[in-house]
Amino acid sequence: MAGGVGSRFWPMSTTQHPKQFLDVMGTGETLLQQTYHRMLKVCRNDNIYVVTSSAYQKLVAEQLPNILKDNILCEPARKNTAPCVAYASYKIHKRDPQAITIVAPSDHLVKKEETFVKAIRSCFQKAELEDCLITLGIKPTRPDTGYGYVQFIKSDVREQDKRINKVKTFTEKPDREMANFFVESGDFLWNSGIFVWSTTSIIKALETHDPELANVFKEGWEFYNTDQEAEFINRAYTTCKNISIDYSVMEKAENSYVRASIFGWSDLGTWGSLYTHIQKDEHKNALVGKNVLTYDCNNCIVHVPKDKLVVLQGLEDYIVVESDGVLMICKKQDEQQIRNFVNDVKVKRGEKFV
Repeated sequence: MAGGVGSRFWPMSTTQHPKQFLDVMGTGETLLQQTYHRMLKVCRNDNIYVVTSSAYQKLVAEQLPNILKDNILCEPARKNTAPCVAYASYKIHKRDPQAITIVAPSDHLVKKEETFVKAIRSCFQKAELEDCLITLGIKPTRPDTGYGYVQFIKSDVREQDKRINKVKTFTEKPDREMANFFVESGDFLWNSGIFVWSTTSIIKALETHDPELANVFKEGWEFYNTDQEAEFINRAYTTCKNISIDYSVMEKAENSYVRASIFGWSDLGTWGSLYTHIQKDEHKNALVGKNVLTYDCNNCIVHVPKDKLVVLQGLEDYIVVESDGVLMICKKQDEQQIRNFVNDVKVKRGEKFV
């Protein structure tokens, strides 16, 4: 899934060039490229599909030159994750009714890739044998209010993988008190937004729990994998609702499972979350950029182009980002204000800066 805007990563992430197409870690690969190469470890190149906005089709093709042209699925409008999942699932199911699929965001960080691959293969085995919907759950390391949580109970079937449990509840972004309770209880995992299921199971779940959405995409059965597919999808997206797969299906389904995992995951939703994954200097500054000089600075994240010389003095707990002629300096504790900054810039200075 590569259609998001990532406004909380402004000014690096813009509408024209969102964060999945950026090298936010300074590794030499964009987040999309990292995700693609990770997926090659669990399936063939011709089985990798990227669902993205029509506006980003060219970017995807440029960054993933080996991906099949027909495997870039273009959404004419942003309608959240459920339509994205429905579109890809019906299309893939027509090609292969036995397909087992993994659904993954393109802008997440996974540090321990071999552990990730092991978890996915375990989920594949279960999805091949049972009618089930599996999400990867991450053992929480802190009471983060920016993540969704999955409560689990002992599985109702005999599991070969003891890390797989039955889902009891999903909770979206709790307050601090509730997040503390979740972490202390030990019965909750972060919801990674990475799913494994057979196309048979997810289509059945969509038709059971969200028939309104399912019917929109079911009507296009004869058009999938033909020259008429794009025309049908353009029509479908004018009528389908905006809803996440969690609300559409996962929270209602009785055959939802979660596989507990620890593979160095982050959804990289904010500059603060990025800070925790970048190597720090002796003053706990996370610096991306070859020519950054700091004096009396502590606990800052600085992300600037390689050729930009930046000298900072006396900053503590700040975010400093420069990209394409836009400079933002913001307190780390106030990073939720970034969306407000983007809205204000759009109104007062125009679309070209966002």
